[in-house]
Amino acid sequence: MALIKLSSVKKIYQDGEIAVKALRGVNLEVAEGEFATVYGPSGSGKTTLLNLVGALDKPTSGRVQINGSSIGELNKNELAILRRNNIGFIFQSYNLIPVLTAYENVEFALKIADGKKVSKNKEKAIRILEDVGLGDMLSRRPNELSGGQKQRVAIARALVKEPRLVLADEPTANLDSETSKEVLELMLRMNQELKTTFIFSTHDPMVMDYASRLLEIRDGSISREERR
Repeated sequence: MALIKLSSVKKIYQDGEIAVKALRGVNLEVAEGEFATVYGPSGSGKTTLLNLVGALDKPTSGRVQINGSSIGELNKNELAILRRNNIGFIFQSYNLIPVLTAYENVEFALKIADGKKVSKNKEKAIRILEDVGLGDMLSRRPNELSGGQKQRVAIARALVKEPRLVLADEPTANLDSETSKEVLELMLRMNQELKTTFIFSTHDPMVMDYASRLLEIRDGSISREERR
């Protein structure tokens, strides 16, 4: 069974009398353990697709299934549990908690997933921040970090709970090439060792080079696919 399955998915955003067709009947299956990249011009539907796959939004029509559950049939609490237990998100806007330090932002993700293993959570949070090159910035708050450093905290937060699925919207946009490579190598290692499924939305050729599956999206439809 596919980890993710989209069947004839359409998403229309209505603004008064104006209807924006973000997705136009997308069919897609993603198996567990894939390392896939969605690419295409701005406004083509990449972020909308990730939001639906991440159960952050529901389709206007069609069916989105995550691990066998149809998100259109789940209530608000059930969707929150599905996201908490299965999905890690890396947002373009970081979405860090301003009053928490880098360490606390990452540890918070573990507390939500499992608040009992306090000592293990601390060890994991520190280790993942060291893996993304922020071992000496654990106590800094988001307003004391550069854009690239905030991005790395967001990446660490998404990866620390070892979710089945990671959705990454332009994860290397604020990173230099060397840091991008280190982060992608970390993600690839998780993919290979833990069978974590990754879906990226990106314009970055480096991310596309790492992907084992490329999906081009244009005008709300998948126009081309390549497996490697």
